[in-house]
Amino acid sequence: MKITAMIIFITTYILLLVFPKIRAYIALLSASIFVFIGIIPAGKCLTFVDWNVILMITGTMGIVSLFIESKMPALLADLLIEKTPNVKWAIIALSLFAGIISAFIDNVATVLMIAPVALNIAKKLKVSPVPSIIAIAVSSNLQGAATLVGDTTSILLGGYGNLDFLDFFFFKDKPGMFWIVQAGAISSIFALMYIFKDYTKPVKSISRTIVKDYFPTVLLIGMIILLIFVSFIPDKPSITNGMICVVLFYIGLVNSFYKSKDLGIVLKALREIDYYTILLLAGLFVVVGGITEAGVIEDISKIFVTISKDNIFAIYSLLVWASVFFSAFIDNIPYVATMLPVTTGIAKILNIDPYILYFGLLSGATLGGNLTPIGASANITALGILRKNGYEVSNREFMKIGVPFTLTAVTVGYILIWFIWR
Repeated sequence: MKITAMIIFITTYILLLVFPKIRAYIALLSASIFVFIGIIPAGKCLTFVDWNVILMITGTMGIVSLFIESKMPALLADLLIEKTPNVKWAIIALSLFAGIISAFIDNVATVLMIAPVALNIAKKLKVSPVPSIIAIAVSSNLQGAATLVGDTTSILLGGYGNLDFLDFFFFKDKPGMFWIVQAGAISSIFALMYIFKDYTKPVKSISRTIVKDYFPTVLLIGMIILLIFVSFIPDKPSITNGMICVVLFYIGLVNSFYKSKDLGIVLKALREIDYYTILLLAGLFVVVGGITEAGVIEDISKIFVTISKDNIFAIYSLLVWASVFFSAFIDNIPYVATMLPVTTGIAKILNIDPYILYFGLLSGATLGGNLTPIGASANITALGILRKNGYEVSNREFMKIGVPFTLTAVTVGYILIWFIWR
C-alpha cells in the first residue's frame, strides 16, 4: 500500500507541473483515487481538509475584492507618490507600499492594485514601467510570509501549526515571522537602491484617486482587529478565524447591495473568489492525508534526517535552500502543503521543536518564487500586465531584479530564524 501511495503521489506532482491550468482537477482526481483504493476510508476523507484554512481564504479573497473595488489602495499609493523626489524613490516607495499591503492582502491582488499606479507614473514620465512593476511583484511575495493572512502559504502554516494572528508577531516570547520578514525587506531596500541608482528623473504630481465607499476599508481593518482579539481566547473552535473572515465578507456583500440595489455588484465580488485555488487546496489536503496514512511522509522525513546525519543546522539549511530552489520553478502551495507534515516528521525523529523548521520552510518557499518569472503567481500577473501594455520581459531582465532581491532577503531571514529559534 505504501508503494502504491508513493506512485500516486509522484504521478500527481508530475501532472501538477506538466498541466498547471488543470491543477485543481488533478488534485481532486488524485484524492478520489486514494479514497477509491481504500488508503483513506470514505467516511474519513473530509476530516483531512482544513476547513479553517478554506474559510479564511474564501473570506479574505472576498473582502479584498471589495477593498480593491473601493479604490482605497490606489488613493493611498497616490498620496505616497506625492512625497517622493524622483523615480528611484517612487519605485522603492511603491515596492514598500505593495509589501505592506501584501502582508494583509493576497499577493496577486496587491499587484493588480499597485501596478496601474506604476504604469501611470511611467507614462507621464515617459520611462519604462518594467523595473517598477517587477519590484512591486517581488516585494509583494516577500511580505506574504509576514502575517497569518498575507499569503496562502501563511494560512496553511497557521492552520497546520495552530498559529494565531499574533503568533506571527511574537511566539513563545520570541520575535515571529513578521519581524524576520521586515528585516529581509529592509535589507532588500539596499538592493533596490543599487539596482535603480540611475533612475534620478524627478516625479511630477499626479491626480488623486477618488474613494466613494470607505466601508470595505473598515471591514479589512475590522478583520485584522478581530483576528488579533480571538488570539487571546483559549480553546476556541478550530474554524474561528475562518468564520470571522467569511462573516465579514457576507456583511460587506449585504452593505454593497443595500447601497447600490445592484445584484451585479454582489455577483462580481463572489466571482472574484479564487474557487480554483480552494478546490486545489481541498484536493491536496486529502492527497497529503493519504500519503501520511500510508506512512510515506514518515519515510521522507527519515530521508532528510539521514542526508543531514542528524545535524539540525544541516537539516534547517537543506530545508530553506531546497525550498528556495523548488519554489523558483513550481507553485509553492502544493509544495508547502506537502512539506509541512514532512517537517513535523523530521522534528519528531530528532525530538526538537518543529517551529524553526516551519519558519524556515515558509521563508524559503515564499521568497524562492522571486528567483524566476514563473516562480510565483504575482510575478506571472505582473508580466501579464506588462504584456498587455506592450512590454515583453525576458527571463534575464526579470532576474536582474529578482535574484539579488531574493538572495538578500532570504539570507537575512535564514540567519535570523536560526539564531532566534535554534
